[in-house]
Amino acid sequence: MVAYHLWLLYRIVKHPTKTVIGVNAMNRRFWVRAMMEDPGKNGVLAVQTLRNNIMASTLLASTAIMLSSLIAVLMTSGRGERSSWLVFGDRSDLTYSIKFFLILVCFLVAFLLNLQSIRYYSHASILINVPVKKISQHQRHHHLTAEYVATTVNRGSYFWSLGLRAFYFSFPLFLWIFGPFPMFLCCIALVFMLYFLDVTFQFGWAVGVIDDNNGHHKDDEESGGLASA
Repeated sequence: MVAYHLWLLYRIVKHPTKTVIGVNAMNRRFWVRAMMEDPGKNGVLAVQTLRNNIMASTLLASTAIMLSSLIAVLMTSGRGERSSWLVFGDRSDLTYSIKFFLILVCFLVAFLLNLQSIRYYSHASILINVPVKKISQHQRHHHLTAEYVATTVNRGSYFWSLGLRAFYFSFPLFLWIFGPFPMFLCCIALVFMLYFLDVTFQFGWAVGVIDDNNGHHKDDEESGGLASA
């Protein structure tokens, strides 16, 4: 699982158009620009969309803290009941404590990551309705403000994705209670499932679109500079 996510991080950084996370990040930037072009018309839609994301993060955060409480109760439960479990491997109290502690840490990390997601989404719901065109007529200010809001929205989405990944990591950790073999099989199944969910090869054209947009921006800046000169 760790090796797969390191490989996924490399793909997101080097080849973002071949990953679902990278493509969604680009589309969110386009969406923010479209919403901020006319805040009076699109403001309600933008806030409702961000509110739905806040509700999703709130649900995951509530689930994570509830499961953390449940794991804490299991850690303090009686030792006699554990001996009857169908467990392959070490059954010592120290091993059980380590396993439950790692599961507890996993859910607490998921809770904190979803809290950060709520923070960024709440901040973006205010920024996305800023009337930039009324404040400043400079196109560069509009572009910088839209980029900042898009970065804030993407950060909220990144934290939400990381919180969801923490839930994924909890599955093999939970099966680790029953031994290393169920944990190993769960890791293999999750890697195959996540590969089909994270990798895409249908949006290679996005690189050309982004290059064209950057080229147009550069041409506009150069023409503006020549005109002012």
